[in-house]
Amino acid sequence: MNALSVSEAESARRKEDVLRELNLFPLWQQRSVPATSYAAEAVMPEVAVAKTELRPEQAVASEIPRADIFNPDWQTLKKMVRDCTACKLRAGCTQTVFGSGDENADWLFVGSWPSEDDDAKGEPFAGQAGQLLDNMLAAIKLKRGVNVYLANIVKCSGSIRHSPQADEIAQCSPYLARQIELIQPKIIVALGHAAATALLGEDREWNGLLGRVHGYRGFAKGRVQQAIPLLITHHPAALLLSPSNKAQAWRDLCLARDTMLSLLSGAEQNAVPGEKHDAGI
Repeated sequence: MNALSVSEAESARRKEDVLRELNLFPLWQQRSVPATSYAAEAVMPEVAVAKTELRPEQAVASEIPRADIFNPDWQTLKKMVRDCTACKLRAGCTQTVFGSGDENADWLFVGSWPSEDDDAKGEPFAGQAGQLLDNMLAAIKLKRGVNVYLANIVKCSGSIRHSPQADEIAQCSPYLARQIELIQPKIIVALGHAAATALLGEDREWNGLLGRVHGYRGFAKGRVQQAIPLLITHHPAALLLSPSNKAQAWRDLCLARDTMLSLLSGAEQNAVPGEKHDAGI
């Protein structure tokens, strides 16, 4: 095997590893596209898959109590997640991945679903994607577990042959809703289209979600609560596939940082503008 073939084989192996972290292997396949066009599933596979996952009317689970009457404490909630068998994903994972970090954190980062590494470790954002997330946090002077909580919209990795379906996401929604109520974060950062869709309660065009401050108001319909600022950016596993999107992710992180500064100062006009330097992710 010549040097080029070795390089190509290594590149293919790395892409397969990333797709496995996204739970898209072997379902997702690279397609050849003209140089002048871009296939959404080739550039951002998480986006293409996630668009079919959740409809607004499916945001509240049917077999788990609604979030407005669902009030377990941390210990009870963890046990409920650990023992949950409400959907078929539980049968396909080693253990549930509840979440980790500071339970009184100002920052909440929400991903899509656990990877194989997460399933093995029992914590969200393990493996290569987790290492990149740690770099993303460090770039805005944050650290995993220090005023930061990490969670996913789905608590089981299930089968790596497909992403979670809408009903599976709906089954987990009250768990995440209660985590948010208990943490009471000042700001939420959704990592990827699937997380953004679940937290917003509706599917929106991906590019229109970036670079803006949205509001999270809870999963249950008709519920009244103060909106929590919600920022949306690329999932770190997707950034491993498309490093060119790191520039946008950096802008989103700077916006999240500035939004937090604004909240802490008590006035939006006092937010510190994003510093102009190279992204540290």
